[in-house]
Amino acid sequence: MSADPRSRAQRRRDTEHRLAHDTDVWVASASPDGSPYLVPLSFDWDGEALLMATPRDSPTGRNLAATRAVRLGLGHTRDVSMIEGEVEVLEIDALPQERGDRFAARAGFDPRAPGTPYRWFRISPRRIQAWREVDELPDRELMRDGRWLV
Repeated sequence: MSADPRSRAQRRRDTEHRLAHDTDVWVASASPDGSPYLVPLSFDWDGEALLMATPRDSPTGRNLAATRAVRLGLGHTRDVSMIEGEVEVLEIDALPQERGDRFAARAGFDPRAPGTPYRWFRISPRRIQAWREVDELPDRELMRDGRWLV
């Protein structure tokens, strides 16, 4: 157990650091009939939303396009930021070249390459919670309705 629980402000700073520097996030989606699906995907954060790409016909691609809802797990189980977001679906040629290049550089792959048809998924956070251990469960909510609380 860590010495002292972090303040909400520190947890926000830690979450924003992870968004700016991590490469991968756990993506939890569900089909319209409620079948859950969990995969890790690479992402890029632009300060407002996470950008991801996955094949349009993958379970995750189908789920995100159908429900427009997602839950993301960023970090480790003992230092996690949980992000609930709204999904915007974009065709692979819908982004400016520079934005796609930035994603490709960060993720280490380019979903625009010929082959499997991918889509972009832009995730706008609506709710963010962050905690390490049980002592940080109180006040774990950092964002509600798309607005930072701290």
